[in-house]
Amino acid sequence: MSLYPIPKVVHAEHWLSVPSGLRKADSIPQWSHANRGGQALGCFLEGPVFDDTGHLWLTDIPYGRIFRVTPEGVWEVMVEYDGWPNGLAVHPEGRIYIADYRHGILALDTETLAISPVVEGRHSEHFRGCNDLIVNQAGTHLYFTDQGQSGMHMPNGRVYRYGLLDGRLDLLIETGPSPNGLMLNESESILYVAMTRANAIWRLPLMNDGTVSKAGVFIQLSGGLGGPDGMERGPDDTVHVAHVGNGCVWSFDRSGIPTHRVMCAGEHVTNLTFSPEGRMVITESGSGHIYRY
Repeated sequence: MSLYPIPKVVHAEHWLSVPSGLRKADSIPQWSHANRGGQALGCFLEGPVFDDTGHLWLTDIPYGRIFRVTPEGVWEVMVEYDGWPNGLAVHPEGRIYIADYRHGILALDTETLAISPVVEGRHSEHFRGCNDLIVNQAGTHLYFTDQGQSGMHMPNGRVYRYGLLDGRLDLLIETGPSPNGLMLNESESILYVAMTRANAIWRLPLMNDGTVSKAGVFIQLSGGLGGPDGMERGPDDTVHVAHVGNGCVWSFDRSGIPTHRVMCAGEHVTNLTFSPEGRMVITESGSGHIYRY
């Protein structure tokens, strides 16, 4: 007997693909050995965000590239550098922040395309491997995950909050089994974190003193070869979760009750965002395709 109503299954449409001329044919990047079993990779898309001009920005992790796609669907390599960029977040003032596995948190000036370091570690210790990040509505704080190679065998992944005005770095949690995507509720009193290798979404109540109290499991998922990855908030604090291995985005209401399963072709659904028109835009990293619903 099901605990909840069966979620509605819908199918996203294929929208965009990384052009063949931008794929690194038959290349085995260093990143692949620890993260993709040493497979050859033409690209690996992550971090979709829209800027205020309607351009879509994405990362290509193993090759240190940041793509921009025009509203007309034209792909451009905006930056290529010696890093592993994963998550992106657009600041209200227009600059883009990067969660980079090698270098920590970086800032990209979208006019000059210059990249500069923001925060590279804590207490003289480098981060284990930053994965994703978000910026609050006021543009005063970044929240980011330091995933590294953490998992159920070694639950030492970290979640941080960084003050963009005062440079204060708060360690919110340091016992995460693979912290990945993040989402704030509308009032910004709760931070939701995808714990990929625990196949769960954690709920972190945020305290005024920069700490977390009474953290718990908000949603326990199942199945797939991976787990929850990128997350995004929808209207009325709905929660949308890209699930690697399930080939879909799961949608939940604010109480954690599943409402929709948005299917894509391919298993490696890594992240999502919403377009200026309110459409869900989804990356399928294994194929280099982008879907929308």
